[in-house]
Amino acid sequence: MLEHIARLEEEALAGLEAASTSEALEAWKRAYLGKKGALSEVLRSLGHLPPEERPRVGQVANDLRQRLEAALEARRQALREELFRQALEAERVDVTLPGRPPALGHIHLSNRVLRQIYAIFADMGFQVFSSPEVETDERNFQLLNIPPHHPARDMWSTFYTTREGVLLRTHTSPGQIWAMRTYCPEPIRVILPGKCYRYEQVTARSESQFHQVEGLAVGEQITMADLKGVIAEFARRMFGPERRVRFRCSYFPFTEPSVEVDMDCVLCGGAGCRVCKYTGWVEIMGAGMVHPVVLRNGGYDPDRVSGFAFGMGPERIAMLKYGIDDIRVFFSGDLRFVRQFP
Repeated sequence: MLEHIARLEEEALAGLEAASTSEALEAWKRAYLGKKGALSEVLRSLGHLPPEERPRVGQVANDLRQRLEAALEARRQALREELFRQALEAERVDVTLPGRPPALGHIHLSNRVLRQIYAIFADMGFQVFSSPEVETDERNFQLLNIPPHHPARDMWSTFYTTREGVLLRTHTSPGQIWAMRTYCPEPIRVILPGKCYRYEQVTARSESQFHQVEGLAVGEQITMADLKGVIAEFARRMFGPERRVRFRCSYFPFTEPSVEVDMDCVLCGGAGCRVCKYTGWVEIMGAGMVHPVVLRNGGYDPDRVSGFAFGMGPERIAMLKYGIDDIRVFFSGDLRFVRQFP
């Protein structure tokens, strides 16, 4: 029996050395150390030996099991190291090759134009003033000279919330009230950027969510001439020194007088094209002198001070400057559009 165990050890170690995969190692383990393996057969046959030989043979068989288990673990470790070495060899990186540069992001065109607007008006002494996107009916309408049931409310399609009197602002004009009540009685010159929301059909010319930049100046002896000068300077800085602007009478509840501001078409130079509807002019913003009611609601005395206000859409400005004919691309999330303006 001892000779059989010696041959079994020699055979097992040779088979273990030949095993080169994890599957082969498992098969070897079942063949020699499993419940029905060769070594288990030896231990089960001890009952057929003379009583005086059983302790000796049992001890030798158990010692062999321990050696085979240790050899199996050593072989597993050697196999893992070999597989790891092969993987490193196969996936070896040539450190002399040039690296892959990370993809560079781009500033969205809306943000790019907003930054240009900020810079232009900062040079003219305006500072940025932020106001909430969720507003009350009072600030969005009533304090801006638009009382309940006033027909002017039809100019804005409003998103109302489930809370009475709370809505998503339809324009950045409520920021005028915030700014005036913050700085009153000091003179102010601010721009009020932010998102606005209107319940409108989404088309190439309109979106339900868009950006707007409001401008406000309040102080003594501010006139319509000041407003015209500021807007003309903005148009020249944004679109080029050759640009011309004109002012048309209009109506806004919070300004009096009110005007629409047009600029000669950047595409046809005023000759007339489809973009300007063959008029030679395109609208860029609305403006006017701040209504006395709004000044009073902001805390100022309209008999002592006056002011002007204007409002524009950065997406509209970008469409004119870069020849874009569909406002929906600004909010599409399409990186191809963003990458056109590095």
